[in-house]
Amino acid sequence: MLVRMVADGVVRMEDALSDEAMLAIDVVQAARLYASARRVHDDFIFRETARRMAERLATVRLVPQRVLDLGSGDGADETFLRDRFPDAWYCGLDRSLARLLSVTERRAVSGWRRWTRPAHRPPLVNADFASLPFAARSFDCLWSNLAIHWSSAPHRVIAEWSRVTNVGGLLTFSAFGPDTMREVVDAFAQVDDEKHVLPFTDLHDYGDMLVASGFVTPVVDAERIVLTYAEPADLWRDVRSLGGNAAIGRIRSLRGRAFRTALDEALATTRGPDGRYRLSLELVFAHAWKGETRKTAAGETIVRMPMPRVS
Repeated sequence: MLVRMVADGVVRMEDALSDEAMLAIDVVQAARLYASARRVHDDFIFRETARRMAERLATVRLVPQRVLDLGSGDGADETFLRDRFPDAWYCGLDRSLARLLSVTERRAVSGWRRWTRPAHRPPLVNADFASLPFAARSFDCLWSNLAIHWSSAPHRVIAEWSRVTNVGGLLTFSAFGPDTMREVVDAFAQVDDEKHVLPFTDLHDYGDMLVASGFVTPVVDAERIVLTYAEPADLWRDVRSLGGNAAIGRIRSLRGRAFRTALDEALATTRGPDGRYRLSLELVFAHAWKGETRKTAAGETIVRMPMPRVS
């Protein structure tokens, strides 16, 4: 990507949204796993990530009219977003229809439909992250918690998110980074040469994608969470809950008991000083403001950079 800074506060860049950023993810398998995995919506990892995202919004002065929750799943973040932006129109979107239907079923059981007028019911939309059924500049705030790393083309996803974000609007998202499940990756490497986890995007690449898509003043950082377990079976249960294996080139047949024994022995070499099994998660956090863009006669993209709003 070519970026040139000039004195008037304008950034000019070539189009950096090439398919070289495609990841080796089986999109059909990813969609199936995304719909079937727990995605830790109700347990520590997902909730802790949402809490840390919220902390990063604490100093942001933003009064959006429309908020889009990308990867809303079973509605875990809806309450926070509607409390944080009480006057905004909220919309939840997820690529899994089954997860969205679970929200409507829960609302019906709880009597939600009886006391909320239809006009005030938060809409739920089933769509792919890279192909949103909304007009350009439809939303002032986009929120996505642990969802974008399921995409094989995150550059296309961020470009589409940019399209529907209003000028001066905010995008904030979280994702797993490349050091996620490092102990599992190392253990598998001791027993075979196959791919067993998703290829996760580096935080610096996310920053480049944000700038290339018309966002300005991006802030991208990472934190590490380490979970510990007394038994390997507990660790493997959580690994499965994070989504399973959708990597292209994965082994599709079942492995025997000897393979599982060798894998557990390899995993034991990653234990900490306390003897407990460890599972590291790299959490990537990003937020950026949507700039105003236009094209020059030469085809260069110009992004004007408004000052970010902080309290």
